[in-house]
Amino acid sequence: MRVLILGGYGNFGKIIAQRLSSIASVELVIAGRNIDKAKLFASKINADAMLLDAKQKNIASTLKEQKIDVLISTAGPFQGQDYYVAESAIAAGCHYIDLADGKAFVCGITQLNELAKNVGVLVCSGASSVPGLSSAVVNEFLPRFSVLKKVMIGISTSEKAPGRATINSLFDYCGKPIDQLIDGHWVKRYGWQKLVYHKFTEPLGYRPLAACDIPDLTLFPRQYKTLETVSFSAGTGLKLTHYGTWFFSWLIRLGIIRKPQRYSRWMHKAASLVEFFGDGRSGMHVTLSGLDHEAKPLQLCWELIALNNDGVNIPCLASVALVRKMMTGCFSSVGAMSSMGLLTLDEYLEELKGLTFTTHLKEL
Repeated sequence: MRVLILGGYGNFGKIIAQRLSSIASVELVIAGRNIDKAKLFASKINADAMLLDAKQKNIASTLKEQKIDVLISTAGPFQGQDYYVAESAIAAGCHYIDLADGKAFVCGITQLNELAKNVGVLVCSGASSVPGLSSAVVNEFLPRFSVLKKVMIGISTSEKAPGRATINSLFDYCGKPIDQLIDGHWVKRYGWQKLVYHKFTEPLGYRPLAACDIPDLTLFPRQYKTLETVSFSAGTGLKLTHYGTWFFSWLIRLGIIRKPQRYSRWMHKAASLVEFFGDGRSGMHVTLSGLDHEAKPLQLCWELIALNNDGVNIPCLASVALVRKMMTGCFSSVGAMSSMGLLTLDEYLEELKGLTFTTHLKEL
């Protein structure tokens, strides 16, 4: 199987490429708009390199010429992007997977459904921790509920500085209104505000979290009809960067800063400078509440704890798991959709082998 990774020399692209390079039957192509960077990284993992800009006009013909079976796009931020790359993949008859976290982008991918079905390819958006892993957790424990009322998700990262594309994605909603379903009503919250603490299993302990905008906030109420609450919060392990971002969100909300993307380079440098003070630990929780099959209250909290800065790998490996699943021949989904429900929890966790992580299930 010939797999092209667009942005394959970036933070997430490298992780995906390194994992796929260990699969003997995968031929990798590292692509991006900087051919020197593509060639340098490709030489390290015995892959091909290609100059490919997400905006160039001949993407479909290039994919055909190169006989690409799967295109994985890590070329974010996806907020504000159109579906040209995905449409090009469809025109070339190859599967498409991206790591988008923009709610509008991921939820809108279904407009390509008929095109993808007609060609017989999978177009999957949002192959990441959310909604890929989060939905896998919900589906794993859903049978224990007669009525599922609440899903609350939280991710606390380590001190590892994200790439500028990720920071720009954050700035798309930081300090801006977010709609979340709370107790049956759509409630307005603001990005990186509504601060809460979650007590993770040790060695993480209490971590600060803040409201963020993700596809799950729209997708989950559509899929799980009995839900009354769906919330998502995120935070960083270093309180300095967490509360610094919280302060920055107020400057945006109050209109003092109108174009936050201008500060992404500065924020990236600042986050990199304080990495030294971190502990390399990150965590994710998915808390489910509702009624069991005896109509008694039931609350479950599933957690994943990652050490040694391995948490940064977790959002990348959904795409690898999907490629691996395609190769086994047991995956027949075609059409355009989010990653929601495409992987089981076991399939996702199997891809995490080799990382330092533990999972925990607590009944609260």
